[in-house]
Amino acid sequence: MKKIYSIAPYDLNGVLVEVEANLSRHLPKIIIVGLPDAAVSEAKERVWAAIENSNFTFPRQKVVINLAPAQIKKEGGAYDLPIAMAILVADGLLKEVNHNTAFIGELSLNGDLKSVPGILVMVASLKEMGFKKVFLPFANAKEAGVIEGIDIFAVKNLVQLVEHLENKNKIKALELTKLNFSKAKHAIDMSEIKGQAQAKRVLEISAAGGHNVLMVGPPGAGKTMLAKAFLSILPKPSLPEILETSKIYSLAGLLSEDRPIIDSHIVRSPHHSASVAAIIGGGSWPRPGEISLAHNNVLFLDEILEFPRQILEALRQPLEDKLITVSRVKGSLNFPANFILMATANPCPCGFLTDKDRECQCGSNDIKRYQKRLSGPVLDRIDLHLLLDKVDSQDLVANNFDAELSKDIAKRVDLARQIQNERFEAYNFSLNCDIKNKLINEVCKISKSSTNILVEASKNLNLSARAYFKILKVARTIADLEAKENIEDNHILEVLQYRAKIFD
Repeated sequence: MKKIYSIAPYDLNGVLVEVEANLSRHLPKIIIVGLPDAAVSEAKERVWAAIENSNFTFPRQKVVINLAPAQIKKEGGAYDLPIAMAILVADGLLKEVNHNTAFIGELSLNGDLKSVPGILVMVASLKEMGFKKVFLPFANAKEAGVIEGIDIFAVKNLVQLVEHLENKNKIKALELTKLNFSKAKHAIDMSEIKGQAQAKRVLEISAAGGHNVLMVGPPGAGKTMLAKAFLSILPKPSLPEILETSKIYSLAGLLSEDRPIIDSHIVRSPHHSASVAAIIGGGSWPRPGEISLAHNNVLFLDEILEFPRQILEALRQPLEDKLITVSRVKGSLNFPANFILMATANPCPCGFLTDKDRECQCGSNDIKRYQKRLSGPVLDRIDLHLLLDKVDSQDLVANNFDAELSKDIAKRVDLARQIQNERFEAYNFSLNCDIKNKLINEVCKISKSSTNILVEASKNLNLSARAYFKILKVARTIADLEAKENIEDNHILEVLQYRAKIFD
C-alpha cells in the first residue's frame, strides 16, 4: 500500500501524517478514519467532485482512507490534496510518488486548490523532518516561500499537479520570498507627547530590557498615547523573531498574500469584553490567543482593571514562564507568550481619585474593590509601576521643539540591547527581563551600599522575593543604558521609584 505524506500543525511544530487509501470490491463508498473532524470527514465529497471534474475517474469501489497517527486530531481542509493523491495512486491513475514529497491543500469542487492556515508552520516542520519537496496551494506561495532548504511547488489545480508528476508540464520551484526589514512607520512619536518625562523614561527602560509596565492615572493623563508611542522606540525584530511570530500568525490564519510575514513589531490590544479563549487561547482544538499573537511584541491591556478576574489571573503563567498551556478535552498544547505587557488603569471607578482638578465621586469600599481586581501575585509580576498625573496646562501650550525624538531614544535602546545580546550569547535568552534567578548574582553585581539600600527598601515596601529579583533586573537594564559594567546606587534608587505602592 502506497503512502502519501502530509502534515498536521501541532502548536508551532508539526506532526507527520501518513495518508493511505485502500480500494476493495464492495459497494461504492468512502470512509475516512484516523480521528478526522467534521471538515476532514467532508473531504470525501470535495475530493470525489474534484477528481471527477478534473476528468479523472473516481474508483467505483469501497475506498477507505486512513490518516495516521490516529491519536492526533485532524482538522480543516488541508488533507484534501493528499487524500486525492492517495486515491489516484491506489487506483493506478498515477505512479508512485517519491517518499520525500509532501502534499498540503484544500480542494474546491472543480479541482482548484484553496489556501489553508498554518502553512508556514507545516512547511518549516517538513523541512526539519528531511522532506525535499512540498506541493501546496498557489495562494500560500508567498507565505511558504520564506522557508529555505526545501523545494516548494505552488499548484493552482489538481490537473496541473498530475501533469507535473507525469512529466508533462513541469512546475518550477518557488524562489525565496524577499523579506522587507524596513522599520515600521508609527503614527505617534515620543516628541509629540507633552510633558510626562518620567513616563518616557520608564518606557525607555521597558524597551531596553523587555520589562512589563503598569501606568495608573486619571483620564486624560496620556496613558494610551504613551502606550501607542512605545512601538517607535523598539528595535527592529531579528530574523528568528520574525519567523517565530509569523508562524503563530500563520497558525491563526492571519497571514495573507498581501502580508505573508510579520516583519515589524506590532501591538495586540484586545478589548476587555473579549472572551478568555480569545485572549488566552482555546477552542475545541486549542488555537493561539491574543497573548500568543503578542509573542515577541507588545500586549496592550487598556484599562486592565476592567478585564474579568479570570483573564487577569490567567496571565500569571505567561508573565512568569513566557508560554501558555492551553488544555482542552481534545488536547493540550503549549504556545509561546513572551511579550512586553503594557497595561493602563484608572485609580478608581470614576477615574479621578488622583486628579488635581476634579473630585472623586467613589466610596472608599468601591475604590478598594476596584483596585483589588488586580491581585497581588499579578501586580508582583509587573516590573515597572508608574503613577501618572495630568499634564499641566503650561506644558500643553508650550512649544515642543526641544522634545526628544523617538529615533534618539531608540538609539540608546539599541545600544543597551546590544550589550545584553553579547552578555547572554551563551544562553537561550537575550534580555534582562529573562535573567534566571540562579544567574542574578553573576549578572547583577551590586556594591555593599546598594545591597543595604535594597534590603532596607525590601523591609519598608514589604517586597516579595520575586519583586526583589525584578528590581535587580531593571537596575541591570538602567546600568546597560548608561553602559555601566556594574549596578550602582543611583540605579537601585531609580528602580525603587517604580516599585512604590500605586494603589491604596
